[in-house]
Amino acid sequence: MTLISEIENKRAVQQVVQLSQQIDSVAVILTSSRSGSSLFKEILSKHHSIASLSGEIEPFLALSRNGFGFTSDSDAINQVVNREELLSNLFDDLGVPSVNFCSHDSLKNRWRKKCLIQFPKLFANNQNYKKLLISLDLALEKITNIDTKSEYKIHHEILHEIYKNHPWRINYYDGFIGTSLIKSFDEPLKIEEPPFVTPQLFKRQFNEKDANNKTLLFKTPQDCHRIGMYETLFPNAKIKYIHLTRGYAQTTNGLMDGWLSPTSFFAHNLGSMLNISGYSDHVEFGTKWWKFDFPPNWHEFINADLINVCANQWFSAHKAILDSNVSYLRVQFEEFIRAPSQTIKIILEYLGLNDMEIPSTLPLVMVTEKPKSYRWRKREREILALGERKDIQDMMNRLGYAMDPSTWV
Repeated sequence: MTLISEIENKRAVQQVVQLSQQIDSVAVILTSSRSGSSLFKEILSKHHSIASLSGEIEPFLALSRNGFGFTSDSDAINQVVNREELLSNLFDDLGVPSVNFCSHDSLKNRWRKKCLIQFPKLFANNQNYKKLLISLDLALEKITNIDTKSEYKIHHEILHEIYKNHPWRINYYDGFIGTSLIKSFDEPLKIEEPPFVTPQLFKRQFNEKDANNKTLLFKTPQDCHRIGMYETLFPNAKIKYIHLTRGYAQTTNGLMDGWLSPTSFFAHNLGSMLNISGYSDHVEFGTKWWKFDFPPNWHEFINADLINVCANQWFSAHKAILDSNVSYLRVQFEEFIRAPSQTIKIILEYLGLNDMEIPSTLPLVMVTEKPKSYRWRKREREILALGERKDIQDMMNRLGYAMDPSTWV
C-alpha cells in the first residue's frame, strides 16, 4: 500500500458526491500567490451565507491524484480524474460559520484528518497515529473556559500536546511558534503545503440543507491555471469569479520572502533540479523545493534568478486570468487594505449576499513578517530594475496600476 493510500484509509472520508449536483452558487477567487488572498478569504468566510474550506483545495487534489505528479506537469489541470473522491474530500472539509463552539468529537475528527495530511509520513505509522488520538483526547479534555480563551490559545494548547516530543513541528503552522529550533521542511510526502492551517472552532459541517442557500467560496492561487475546473465539479452551479490583483513590486517581494522561508510555502520536491540564483545558493533546500505557483512555463526558470522566477509567477497568474476571458469582478488588494468594509460590500453585492461587519483590526494570515507599507523597498534597486521591463509595465497597465512607486503600498 502506498503512503498516500494509507493516509486515505485513515482519514476514512464519507462518500457524498450527490451533493455536487445540488450546489447553486460558487465563488472562486483568482489571483497570484502573495497577493493577500488568504486574508481576503478569511474575512469573507465569516459570512453566514458562505461555506468554505479550512484551507485550500491543493491537498484534496493530491489525495484524489489530480495535478502535478499525477495528471499534469504544472498547476494546470485540463481534466479532473477521480471526481467522486475529490468531491467527497471537499464536502468533508467544507464548513459554515456557527455561533457555537464545535463539539469534542467534531474537533478531534477535524484535527485527526488535518494532521494526517500535514505530516503524512509521521502519522501513517500506526503507533504514532494511536498516540495522536490519545493526545487529542488529552488536549481537548484540558480545554476549559472556552468563552474566555482565544482561538489561538486553544489551538496552541492542542498543538503543544500533539507535538510535545517534537515541538519544532509547530513552527510549520500558520501563526504559531513551537521552539527556537527551526528545521527546514523536508517531508517525504507533501500533501498540505505549509504554513499549515488549524481546524476552525466556530464552524459546523456543511450539509445537504446548505446546498441551495450557501455560496461555496474557494481560494487557491494555483486555480488561475485551471479555470473551468469548478464548472466540472459543480455542473448546476452559477460560478462567479473574483479577480484579486496586487502590484508587481509588493507581490514579487512577498514571493521572494516566501521562497527563502525555512518553514513555509513548500509546493513541489523536484529532487536536485533547481539552480535558482539567490535561492538554491542561499538555503539548504534550494536545489529541490519549488515554492508557490507552478505555471506551465516553470521549466524555463529552473536556472533563473529568484526575482525573475517570482516575477514570472505574478505575471503568469494574471496573464492566465486575463487570457481566459471569463467574467469576473476585479478587486485591487491595495484598495481592500485602504477601505476593507467598502470593498467587502461591493464583493457581497456581486455575489448577491447581504452585507456583513468586518473586524476593526484585520487578522494576520499567512505572513512571513509583520505587514507594513512599502515593504518592497528592502529590495528597492532590484524591484525598480524589474519594473523597467516592458512585459511588467504592460501587465501593470492591464491590471489598472500606475508605474509610480509612491503608489505601491
